[in-house]
Amino acid sequence: MPALVDPAILFFVFGVFAGLVKSNLEIPPAISRFLSLYLLMALGLKGGFALAQSGLTSQVAIGLSLAVGLAMAVPWVSYTVLRRFLGGFDAAALAATYGSVSAVTFITAMNHLESHGLSYGGHMAAAMALMESPAIIFAVLMANRLRKQAEPAYAAHAKPATSHVSMGKILHESFTDGAQLLLLGAMLIGMFSGESGRAAMQPFSVDLFKGMLSFFLLDMGLMAARNLPGLRGQSVWLVAYGLLAPLCHAAVALGLCWLLAVP
Repeated sequence: MPALVDPAILFFVFGVFAGLVKSNLEIPPAISRFLSLYLLMALGLKGGFALAQSGLTSQVAIGLSLAVGLAMAVPWVSYTVLRRFLGGFDAAALAATYGSVSAVTFITAMNHLESHGLSYGGHMAAAMALMESPAIIFAVLMANRLRKQAEPAYAAHAKPATSHVSMGKILHESFTDGAQLLLLGAMLIGMFSGESGRAAMQPFSVDLFKGMLSFFLLDMGLMAARNLPGLRGQSVWLVAYGLLAPLCHAAVALGLCWLLAVP
C-alpha cells in the first residue's frame, strides 16, 4: 500500500482539513489520552514480544547506547544554536523538545515499516523510553542554571520567587513519567510472556492497532490545524530550525547506524 494512501495518514490529512475549515469535529481530551496510552501499551508489547525472540544481543546494546547518546547530545547542540535567536528559557525548552522523542512519529514510523513488511528491532521501544529522560533532565538543570544567573540582577530589588529542584526529584520524575513507564512496563510484560503472551494479546495489540492509530492521527491532524495560526509572526530562523532540525538529527542517527552496522 503506498504510504500516501495509507488510511492512518489519510485520517491525519483529513483532520488537518477539518481543522482548517473550522469544523466542530473534535476528539474529547479523555479519549485522546486513552488512545495515546493504548498505542504506547500496544507498542511496548510488540517490542517485548520481539525481544523475547531475539534476546539481548550486542547489537541491542549498541542501539540503546546510541539512542541515549543522541538524547544527551542533541539538547546541548540545539540549545547552543537556539540561544542565538531565543531567550534562555525558551531555548532550553525547545532544545529539550527536539532532544526528546515523539511518540506519534515513532508509532507512525513503526506502523509504516510493518505495513511494508520491513523488520525492525523490538528494542527500539526501549530506546524510545530511554531517550525521554536525558532531555527532561537537561531542561530542568538548564532552567535552574538560568535562574541562578538571573538572581543577582534581582537581589537589589526583591527576593526572587524561584525554587531549585533537587537532582533526586528530577531523576524520579524523569524515570517515572506515566507514558514512558507504561511503555517500559508493557515491553517487560511482552518479554516475560513470550509467544504465549503474543497469542493472547493478538486481538488487542495487533488487530485493533491500525484503527486506533487512525483515530489518534485524526486527533493529531485537528491539533496541527489549530496550532497553524501560531506560526504567524514567528522568526524565520525559528521556523527554519523547526523544519530542518529533525532532518539533520535523522541524518546523524542514520549515519551512526550505518557506520556501526546497527539494524
